[in-house]
This record gives sequence, structure tokens and C-alpha cells, in this order.
Amino acid sequence: MTQAFLISTGAVALAEIGDKTQLLSLVLAARYRKPLPIILGVLVATLVNHAGAGALGAWLGALVTPGAMRWVLAASFIAMGLWILIPDKLDADDARATRTQLGVFGATVITFFLAEMGDKTQLATVALAARFHDFFGVVLGTTLGMMLANVPAILLGDRFAHALSPRLVHGIAAVMFVVLGILLVLGVGF
Repeated sequence: MTQAFLISTGAVALAEIGDKTQLLSLVLAARYRKPLPIILGVLVATLVNHAGAGALGAWLGALVTPGAMRWVLAASFIAMGLWILIPDKLDADDARATRTQLGVFGATVITFFLAEMGDKTQLATVALAARFHDFFGVVLGTTLGMMLANVPAILLGDRFAHALSPRLVHGIAAVMFVVLGILLVLGVGF
């Protein structure tokens, strides 16, 4: 579990820097100025989203032969590394978080969950769960990675957004995913 947890945490924390869901966290923080319900909303949305993604990855990992899975995962990790280099933009629909009867927490859960659907960190969770066959290690790791990237954004707002170079962080994350893909192609386990 330790290896799956650590790799999942690092991969998602790096991939999330500058991602549209991190931008959404900044928008929610600026709009509502209530960090605790936003943080809890991000946590709940991420746990639910990544639990579903982890379950899909575990199912695919059991369904596909190890040899085929190695090539699928290698290709997906390399593709993920290249995808990370494309900057995300927050769509107006993603940013349109309205106060519902559930309040700031409910608005955060709903908008964050929907924004995460089909996002690179969700797809990375599927791939990591398929690779490691460790549902809990991957889901807990990817969730921690999301929180490591989003909580500072929520707490520090715009000041945090300008403190890190998204290009540098995206470059590191891209290299990490491509290296993982190459290691799989070479048959080196991780």
C-alpha cells in the first residue's frame, strides 16, 4: 500500500497544479470567502469521484491480462504526461458555482465533482488503480494529492497562484508520468 499511496499522492499533487479544478478552488475561495466548507467540499467531492475512478481502475486491472495492461498503462501514463503540458482553462460553466440550499459546502461538492469528471487526475486515478491493484492506497493517495494542491490555493487565494510557476510544475509532472510509462514499457516494476 505504501508504494501505491506515495506514487498516487505525488503524481496527482503535481498534476493538479494549474489544473481546472485548482482554478475552481481559487474561484470558490474568492467568491465565498469561507475556506472550511470549501475544503470539506473538495475533500468529499474528491473522495467520491476518485473512489469511483479507483473502482473502475481495479475492475479494469482484474479484467485485462497483465501483459496487455502493461502496454495500456504505459501508453496512458505517457499520454497523461503529454496532456499535462497543455494548460487548463476554467470554463464558465465550471466556475458558475451558485449558492444552493446546501450552502457553500454543497455548491463546492457539486461543482468540484462535476469539474473533476473526465479530468486528468480522475483518469490518472483509474490508471494508478489498474496498475497497483490497491484501491485504498490509490484513492487515499490521489485524494491527499488533490488536497495538497487545493488547500493552499483555497487558503491563500491569488497569492498562491502566482507563487508557483505552473509551467515548471507541469513540466515535472509530465516528466514523472512519461518516466512511469517508459518504466512500464521496459518492464521495470514500480
